[in-house]
Amino acid sequence: MIKPLNELRRVDERAQRFTPFGLGLDRMLTPESAAEYQQSVVAQFELAPAVAEGTRRSFDRLRAIYAYGVLCYDIYTLVNDHALLVLEQALRDRFIDFYEGTATFLDLSTNEEIPVPAERFEQVHEFITKQRRRRRNVRLRVDDGPLTVDFNGTLSGLRKWAREAGLLRGQRNRGVERAIATLRNFVAHPTAPRTLAPVSAARTLSDLAEIINHLWGVSTPGGRLYPSPVPREIVVVAWDGARSSQVFLADQLGDGQDPTGDGWRCILVRATFKPGTYPCDPDLCHFDSRYETTQLPTDYLWGPGSITEAANWYAEHRPQPDTSDHLDRLFAVRYDMGRLYRPMRPSVAASAAADRSGRWDLVRADFPQDALLHVHNKIGRLGCSEIGECPNCHAQTLAAGDFDELLPLLDAERAQTAQGSVDFHLPEAYPRWQPLEFFHRNDAVLDGVGGELGTRDDTKRPKQVL
Repeated sequence: MIKPLNELRRVDERAQRFTPFGLGLDRMLTPESAAEYQQSVVAQFELAPAVAEGTRRSFDRLRAIYAYGVLCYDIYTLVNDHALLVLEQALRDRFIDFYEGTATFLDLSTNEEIPVPAERFEQVHEFITKQRRRRRNVRLRVDDGPLTVDFNGTLSGLRKWAREAGLLRGQRNRGVERAIATLRNFVAHPTAPRTLAPVSAARTLSDLAEIINHLWGVSTPGGRLYPSPVPREIVVVAWDGARSSQVFLADQLGDGQDPTGDGWRCILVRATFKPGTYPCDPDLCHFDSRYETTQLPTDYLWGPGSITEAANWYAEHRPQPDTSDHLDRLFAVRYDMGRLYRPMRPSVAASAAADRSGRWDLVRADFPQDALLHVHNKIGRLGCSEIGECPNCHAQTLAAGDFDELLPLLDAERAQTAQGSVDFHLPEAYPRWQPLEFFHRNDAVLDGVGGELGTRDDTKRPKQVL
């Protein structure tokens, strides 16, 4: 059906319902405001200067077309779907930039190295296709070292290569990457029409921008997937005899006079805490110097002592804020005599003088609770893998065994900090261990964040014979 020009220019009322304050069920933006607002949404998604020109042009084209969704609502669906396809283009372009003209493959049957021209990705794809026809088993050398990866030239192969090359990080992001790949395949092989809202298209563009920038080594300030290292401040955690607690910045300690006057005690830590901003660690009141009970990295500095003593120490030493990155952290998790202990930093585990008995797992995860849940599921045979990236959760086991077997790996992570020399936990800290039976009750299971409990149907547990 051919529409007149004035009808093509008419703003779709559905787009007007999306406002800066959410979905307007009883109100909507004016046509001018809707056009301005939707353009401002995608204007914030910028690519780093280092990104390849082809990827940049494809991304900018999507941002430009997105603005016309106020006139044709189906454009939001088209932008969302095409953004999923641009991810593969970005990985191909990064592959070409990474190898700077030549990619090296290793023939596993002869141990021969095969240099392959890589000025265009089509050259690499053609080489892989020929090797398949000849039934020749080759692996891609990731860099100048011995590391190789099975590479088939598809989106899955590119994702695996980017992970091995360190261009993609984060254990929870592995799940996001798999989901994006699944959605991309759905777009490439559709089974039914669908209509997406501008919120969905904008979120996909935002995630795509973060992934592309990180491929070229640039994190996103405040990002959802690959955030820049977050600032850590010098923080006071105080409590009284009734176990009431307060958290505030050390700059508020003042002149050293105890403003409470009623026996409050406190410690000083370096932590993610900035009132009125995000992120702000919600678990500071559960701090433990030996075990990782906060969601984000928190370092012990001083205490416990009175408010006055804390103010005097802070005035004398003046510790400085810093930044921390929570992606792909390492945790040491111990299981002994039916007790599952909370994760520790490898440096703390290596410096501990006791508590080295039992089985230990060295786990890579973004959050300590992810590591704890992964080890719990391994011990309980609930489907998590023994070694390597786990397909069922957000963690990766690097090694497992007794303490002496893991000590060389733990020593490699040793750090000379006060964290390993002090054994202290706040009154409200989570229990350092729980019996494994605690997690196997039909009415209780780890929820995955913060140590809280939730319910589950025990009859639906996945079964696996290890």
